[in-house]
Amino acid sequence: MEVINALGRRKAAVARVYLSEGKGKITVNNRDLENFFPTKSLQYVVNQPLELVEAAGKFDVKINIYGGGIKGQAEAIRLGISRALIEVNPEHRDSLKKAGFLTRDPRVVERKKPGQPKARKKFQFSKR
Repeated sequence: MEVINALGRRKAAVARVYLSEGKGKITVNNRDLENFFPTKSLQYVVNQPLELVEAAGKFDVKINIYGGGIKGQAEAIRLGISRALIEVNPEHRDSLKKAGFLTRDPRVVERKKPGQPKARKKFQFSKR
């Protein structure tokens, strides 16, 4: 099996995922997953699609990620891994879709408007 690549995005984070046969090693920006994401909850988010299709120890995953915060990066990686797993085996599509791992979350930060301190907040109104 050759290397399969997929792209995952969330907010401002962009993840390039390279999936190949192996022993289950996950590398993010040339660092171990546990080193890059120290919290267990973010490690769980990254591993969700692999555990759902029972492929946790079958593939080595190499990830290049930039932009966004750590939560957005973890969810971008989850989308990228899900898309790569579908390229490996299209039968996984139904279970991944049902779990919501194939939907690109469209929510992004709203831009700041001029004459306001933030995107929606207004300066205090004074009648006199």
